[in-house]
Amino acid sequence: MQTKIAIIDDHELFREGVKRILEFEKTFSVVAEGADGCDAVGIVEEYSPDVVLLDINMKNTNGIEATRQLLETYPDSKAIILSIHDEEAYVTHAMKTGAAGYMLKEMDSDELIGAIKVVAEGGSYIHPKVTHKLVREYRRLANQQNKGTGYQQPEVRVPLHLLTSRECEVLQLLADGKSNRAIGEALYISEKTVKNHVSNILQKMNVNDRTQAVITAIKNGWVEVR
Repeated sequence: MQTKIAIIDDHELFREGVKRILEFEKTFSVVAEGADGCDAVGIVEEYSPDVVLLDINMKNTNGIEATRQLLETYPDSKAIILSIHDEEAYVTHAMKTGAAGYMLKEMDSDELIGAIKVVAEGGSYIHPKVTHKLVREYRRLANQQNKGTGYQQPEVRVPLHLLTSRECEVLQLLADGKSNRAIGEALYISEKTVKNHVSNILQKMNVNDRTQAVITAIKNGWVEVR
């Protein structure tokens, strides 16, 4: 079964580049393109894509506003924001609007393909670099909330009761904001092996995506935020 994708970006060269990348994936089909966020609702109405890729910066209607309009009309739509901004405020705004994913345009092709697959299956995906910033912000707010209460962050307790030692290493590197490729380089294993470890981690932790895994790990004191 093919995943139908729409690409909405006001830079034609970028759209063409993304389209060519996605066409290499046999299970993907790019069914529509648009140059402005105001095209989103009409494209979904006409082509019913499974996933819509939206540039965050467009002249008339930006990607976040387009996502809001899209979900008001078609609440089951799945949108991924493509952005050059890695600041926490942009990500939070996008996810609150209902976007299922947030990817930086510096992503590599494997990251984009992986994100689309996760979102198409009902999960959410945030670029690893952005995930790390969100993790640090989460910890900062938690420390601020607990300031003056005498509460101290517990020492890291590696979850060997749930994960293998290698999976614990991968989980820590996920919390560090590392991509699959970077994790593979750090642990001297192939990217395919990393993907298998991540899949096992998500299954064992009963979460849908990497971001949920990291947040759960932080709450339980299973990883160090560094």
